[in-house]
Amino acid sequence: MAVSEYSNWKMPYTPDEKYSKRVAYFSMEFAIDQSLKIYSGGLGFLSGSHMRSAYNLKQNLIGIGILWKYGYYDQNRNHDQTLRVDFIEKNYTFLEDTGIVVDVQIFDNPHVKVKALVLRPEIFKTVPIYLLTTDMDDNDHLSRTITHRLYDDNEFTRVAQSIVLGQGGAKVVEALGGADIYHLNEGHALPAFTYLYGKAKDKEAVKRQFVFTTHTPEQAGNEERSLELLQKINFFPNWNKAEIEKITHQTPGRVNYTLTALRLAKKANAVSKLHGEVSREMWKNYQDICEIDHITNAQSLSYWGDKPMQEALEADDYQAIVTRKKELKHNLFKVVADQTGKLFDPEVVTIVWARRFAAYKRPNLIFREMEPFMELLNNKKYPVQIIWAGKPYPTDYNAIEIFNRIVHLTKQLPNACILTGYELALSRILKNGTDVWLNTPRKPREASGTSGMTAAMNGAVNFSINDGWMVEFGKHRHNCYLIPDTTAPGIVDIQDKEDFENLYKVLNNELLPDFYDGKGMWKKIMMNSMKEVLTYFRSIRMADEYYSKLYLYEPASKKKTSK
Repeated sequence: MAVSEYSNWKMPYTPDEKYSKRVAYFSMEFAIDQSLKIYSGGLGFLSGSHMRSAYNLKQNLIGIGILWKYGYYDQNRNHDQTLRVDFIEKNYTFLEDTGIVVDVQIFDNPHVKVKALVLRPEIFKTVPIYLLTTDMDDNDHLSRTITHRLYDDNEFTRVAQSIVLGQGGAKVVEALGGADIYHLNEGHALPAFTYLYGKAKDKEAVKRQFVFTTHTPEQAGNEERSLELLQKINFFPNWNKAEIEKITHQTPGRVNYTLTALRLAKKANAVSKLHGEVSREMWKNYQDICEIDHITNAQSLSYWGDKPMQEALEADDYQAIVTRKKELKHNLFKVVADQTGKLFDPEVVTIVWARRFAAYKRPNLIFREMEPFMELLNNKKYPVQIIWAGKPYPTDYNAIEIFNRIVHLTKQLPNACILTGYELALSRILKNGTDVWLNTPRKPREASGTSGMTAAMNGAVNFSINDGWMVEFGKHRHNCYLIPDTTAPGIVDIQDKEDFENLYKVLNNELLPDFYDGKGMWKKIMMNSMKEVLTYFRSIRMADEYYSKLYLYEPASKKKTSK
């Protein structure tokens, strides 16, 4: 078997002294490059930018993920243009076999083989990322399929995926020489904690190595499984009954991944200031959880920023930005024409809604009532073009129905369409080519929402519900357009109705007039947006904060909250 030079803990540089702690960063998905399809959406986009900035800062950090044989899925169309889900085998000749193979136990099979391949740093300018696979000849058929599909909808497979990522990943890290800090980006890799805790002689000492990032701002959205199933599948190796009851107990017979991680970590973080407030409120009544701080998400300018546009911004040359924006709109509109047969106009304001398709993100809010929507599309004074894009979860039939409804709604409309293939490449084309980035989640369910950051870097003005990162960035009609808060948060019907009405008030009375005849208002807002997003929302800042606020953190005393 081939053995890589990265079969030990090796960095492509001498780590900066302030980042010298060895950190293993576990994530279910990494969005690194269009050619490496092992991600589904925002979680992967975040971890990808983190790996790039860790490389740029010379941090002593590695990524641990899974090599998904069929990726998330390939988004294509049926004969009537509706969504078709395809699973197509992926092969990557640029990944290198490390020679590291570890065993994990799943149910009564103690020898499920997990092989580690490495994405070398020079390929995409990231820290080393170790990608795990069970798809090897030494495994039986079922074991081989564990790493086939990201977020497989079979419960047993999903739990097995967590064991491969967590336990398998922790054993790979041990084979590399071990880490000072084990960081879980969301709860999927919780078995890394349970494996290391179960075998530790000094339980409190090993907990000081654990940190955790939570992404889901609602209790029901945090992964939870049957305790009986998890015990049978070997989720808690070497744990005694008292440890399981103390650390995992939420409701009898159930294990909540987030709660368990909060009880095992020395410190945790939410991914925006508002999300931190929501998370602390959500978990405040549970005993023995760690402190929940916040580190606001950010994105990599070096990866996402259009270089000519950034050079024009540095020169404060608005006209050059406008000229470049029209060039990028032409690139986007070629994709629109290719997929839909529609010819869009670069002189017309273009609005894009693009992100993971989920009901709470409300891709359909703008056409909640058809009369205002059709008046918008037929507005001769202030013409508009609207584009949707995004991948629903492949068995989220409600989200797929929304996607297909947009397909049918826009078929005969010359200035509205929906695109397929929403991955890194299309995401960049959309953000570069649009004027307005529309974001309509039900507040406060958007933990962060990083897509608007990369849109702003490329001259797209955010038009958004004031949720997630926008609470820290947004100043209405200064660097974005904010949709006023609802008077009835949490009451879905009222919230949707008011958000819809407020969206149209801002759009018709402020945004469109500013774009077409605002006498410099659009210039001011676009330039402020591009400049101010760079002051705090670049992943260089975020990667630094993970060391200063999380990895290097030492709790003064054990903190508790109680009912």
